[in-house]
Amino acid sequence: MNKKILVLGGNGFVGRHAVTHLNSVGAKVTIGTRNPKRNKGSTTQAKYRLEDLTHRSDRESAALEYDVILNCVGILRQRVGETYDAIHHLAPQAIAKACSSTNTRYVHVSALGLSVEAKSRFLTSKFTGEKAIMNSGCDWVIVRPSLLDGEGGYGAGWLRGIAKSPIFIVPNSAKGRIAALTVEDAGAALTKLCISSAVDLDLVNARVFELGGEESHSFEEYIRGIRKRYSSSKSLCVTIPGWLARIGAHICDLLHFSPFSLGHWELLCKDNVPINNKLPTLLGRAPTKVVS
Repeated sequence: MNKKILVLGGNGFVGRHAVTHLNSVGAKVTIGTRNPKRNKGSTTQAKYRLEDLTHRSDRESAALEYDVILNCVGILRQRVGETYDAIHHLAPQAIAKACSSTNTRYVHVSALGLSVEAKSRFLTSKFTGEKAIMNSGCDWVIVRPSLLDGEGGYGAGWLRGIAKSPIFIVPNSAKGRIAALTVEDAGAALTKLCISSAVDLDLVNARVFELGGEESHSFEEYIRGIRKRYSSSKSLCVTIPGWLARIGAHICDLLHFSPFSLGHWELLCKDNVPINNKLPTLLGRAPTKVVS
């Protein structure tokens, strides 16, 4: 029997690629979204506001109806009614607890580089959410991708725009390395995690899957590598003090301008590379190169 899978955030950057791959393997997919669109083909859409799934009745009905719940929802900045704690911690915790009594697998898309010592609530709320899921007792899987590249992504679009510019800025604190992967590969990996058995995935030994490309680059190398897709001319890298970039991140957060945030400033300061990269195993091949 084909698995019934609810993809929360299924119209988003990561979610829609997961939906495409899930449909290709015959899964019965429902897109959970705050703004349902007209159903297309075999994919239905249902209204789910993740913050509302903190209520007992909503989360239990969702867990009972599906074999797998894949959560691709995340917010870069808080809005009225959408707090970091609700979206990244309380709702995922509630869904995971509901799944624990219904034999429903819960696949949660998180991120690399989370730490309790982080200053950004964007990062600390995700870290707290992960810990709550791990303690829920359900059949959980946590996915931590590195930087995602692809068409239609808010952050990916900005980075491509920077790469096309003849001049770009890099903080001197951006010492970390990036193991970028394509969002198409991420969608394929998430599909494998949703449809495969616990035995095939060896969930007895590991439930956290870190994903990334097979090569890592500094931020400057990454931007220069992306630029090669669009231009054969060289670009000028201007280095600025890390403290200035941090002030800029706070201003961007305050004005809700660009995807650059305090959380991303923190991530640039340390490696964003998988310790044990599970992407090649899940794909059954080498990941697609992002930087040539």
